[in-house]
Amino acid sequence: MSKVLLGAALLAGGSAIAGVVGAKTLFNRIIPRQDTLRVDISEMADMSRWEEYKKFMIPNREWLETQELETVTITARDGIELHAKYFPAEKPADKLVICNHGYTGQGMKDCASISVFFHRIGYDCLIVDHRGHGESQGDYIGFGILDRFDCLRWIQYVNKRFSNSKKIVLYGVSMGATTALMTAGFPEVQNSVKAIIADCAFTSPYEVFKHILKRDYHLPAFPVMDINEAMCRRKAGYGFSDYSTIEAVQNTKIPCLFIHGGEDNFVPVYMSRQNYEACRSEKDIMIVPSAGHGAAYYENVPAYEEKIISFTEKYLA
Repeated sequence: MSKVLLGAALLAGGSAIAGVVGAKTLFNRIIPRQDTLRVDISEMADMSRWEEYKKFMIPNREWLETQELETVTITARDGIELHAKYFPAEKPADKLVICNHGYTGQGMKDCASISVFFHRIGYDCLIVDHRGHGESQGDYIGFGILDRFDCLRWIQYVNKRFSNSKKIVLYGVSMGATTALMTAGFPEVQNSVKAIIADCAFTSPYEVFKHILKRDYHLPAFPVMDINEAMCRRKAGYGFSDYSTIEAVQNTKIPCLFIHGGEDNFVPVYMSRQNYEACRSEKDIMIVPSAGHGAAYYENVPAYEEKIISFTEKYLA
């Protein structure tokens, strides 16, 4: 992300015109669909330990790909087609988890291990591809702002298909965690969604981009972020500050578990602390001290799984 912002950041200090050019550079590198990767993911996550994590991740992914998975499609409110894989529990279950991946990811790639875990403890799994990712349509990435409406559609799909018989858990990492928390703000999900697990959520796209500008280049949000937000609203249909997880968790009764890596260099841990403090429902927080961005699960698998089980058991009994 730092390299992506470099051109925009350097241009920002020169003039209003340079600010526009910088904002356009940022938009064109970050917001459009990333089928051809334009962002260096190593700058968003601590990559030093990922080779070790892969020893756990890859076998789970390979096993999941051998299972009988149902491809499911729904239509988003703006007409695009959204895709997911449905993986039922071995025995009939009344629990279902909707797994939400992070920026530039895919459900079957990034949520494989956590889906295998939930399947093992008796959950049906719905493994989604967010708009602009994987098999789902969409020219622009929603950063939770748009994705919360898509997640609402997935909840409605589950309720309709299973006649409101499923106790739903929303799970997400990074952008997926932000999506899950933002979805908590919808009044219509308060009864069917029993718990939310948000791993390294950012409070809003505006705040996380603003953080990176300040951290790496000691630059204020103005003018790059403000111009870029207006550009995003015009082209992609939303602004970075249109909604926040803070607003959502202040208006939900759904229990929320907040998880974060203590060494997260992309989404600062204080954002999960802010979410936790703002949350007015039942809540808990787990900080994994040595984990980088999106790595809390892989850094301490037993503790992570035990925390999820102990938290969800209270609300899905």
